Amino acid sequence: MVRAGPAGGEPLVVLEHGAFGCAADWAVVQDRLAAKGFRSLAYDRAGLGLSDPGPLPRDGRAITADLAALLGALGEPGPYVLVGHSMGGLMVRLFAITHPQRVTGVVLVDAVVPEIMQMRGGPAAVRAFWRLLRLARVGARLGIMRPVSRLTHNLIGLDREAAAEKRRIHGSASHAHGSTEEVAAWPTTSEMAAEAEFPARMPIAVITAGAEHAAPTLKALQALPAMASRRGYVEHVAGARHASLLGLRFADPIVRGVEHVVGG
Repeated sequence: MVRAGPAGGEPLVVLEHGAFGCAADWAVVQDRLAAKGFRSLAYDRAGLGLSDPGPLPRDGRAITADLAALLGALGEPGPYVLVGHSMGGLMVRLFAITHPQRVTGVVLVDAVVPEIMQMRGGPAAVRAFWRLLRLARVGARLGIMRPVSRLTHNLIGLDREAAAEKRRIHGSASHAHGSTEEVAAWPTTSEMAAEAEFPARMPIAVITAGAEHAAPTLKALQALPAMASRRGYVEHVAGARHASLLGLRFADPIVRGVEHVVGG
């Protein structure tokens, strides 16, 4: 786990990475949050990055239980702002609907939403991603992912130490295995996250990669939680891609999302 920002600041900003991601993904965002006076926590989920594996299945219920246990062990009772990127959006949604009294607000960063599994082609895309990760798992065991990681490790646009850590993790067999298990549970996690809506009183910010007209159907689905919130906020970041939204060039909209949900 990586902590950043001034001691004692409230609320704690909890950063949930996406599939095949890790805590290092949030390095730029954490630096910029700290510069604004926010305290944040990023972590590697069980089996990913530098974290030990957890029991199967690696579905949303197991992952959010791990997060609750981690925060309890750290003596962090809340309140929290939850920030979820990509598949991490499902995790923060599930945590928010099961612990609403502890959550100040949620920021969804080009996030997966449960409705994707009802879209035409949605389940097929998830299966294709799972197959790709299975290949990465085999490749990592054979050592092939180490040279591949030179090309794939820094799509976010990280700097120095974070980029080096991301590269090491991208070549790791244990990381590829843990990621595969999470994506295998993606349909189940989507069902869990769809069991309830965010409370209408909960501030929700949605930050998406690319201009709104680039993928209007998907972006409309991503914006639904903000539209249903009494304090919703949506920003489409032209020029950003799914990964680079977290990097040096495009991270500021995420900080604006956090500022919105805490009332700044």
